[in-house]
Amino acid sequence: MAYEKSGGIFVNWNLVLNIVLIVVIILAILLVVLYFLGRKMEKRQAEQKTLMDASAQTVSMLIIDKKKMKLKEANLPKMVYEQTPKYLRFAKVPIVKAKVGPKVMTLIAEEQVFASLPIKTEVKAVVSGLYITSVKGVRGSVLTPPKKKKFLDRFKKDKS
Repeated sequence: MAYEKSGGIFVNWNLVLNIVLIVVIILAILLVVLYFLGRKMEKRQAEQKTLMDASAQTVSMLIIDKKKMKLKEANLPKMVYEQTPKYLRFAKVPIVKAKVGPKVMTLIAEEQVFASLPIKTEVKAVVSGLYITSVKGVRGSVLTPPKKKKFLDRFKKDKS
C-alpha cells in the first residue's frame, strides 16, 4: 500500500483520489439531471404562457390593497390552494384586492406588476383568470414603479 507520512499522519493517496473521483462523478451526473429537468420545465412554462395569453382579458379595476401573503391567508378559492404544488403552498405570493365592476376580487399578480401597482387608483390590467399579467394607467399611460433609494443615498444631502 502507498502510505506516506504527512505531518505525523499516514495518508493513503489511492483512497483519497478514489473518493475525489467518486464525488466528481456524482456531481457530473447531478448536473446532467438538472440540465434535462430545466429544459423540461422551460417547455412546460412556454406552454402555460401561451395558454395564459390566449385567455387574457383587459379589465378596468380599482386597486384597494396589495400585500405579500401566504395562499392560505389570501382568501382565494379552495380549488386554487388545492392545485398549488405542496412546496409552494407556504410561500408568500403577491396578492391584490381590487374592485372589478361591482365585485371585490382577490387576485394574484406577477412580481414586476405588483411593484408598479398603485394603491387606491383605477388601472387597466390584463387579467388571465385570477392572475394579473400586466397593467397600464386608466388613461393609457404606462405605470413605472417608484425607485427605491439606496441605503447610502439616504444620508447624502441634496445639491439643489
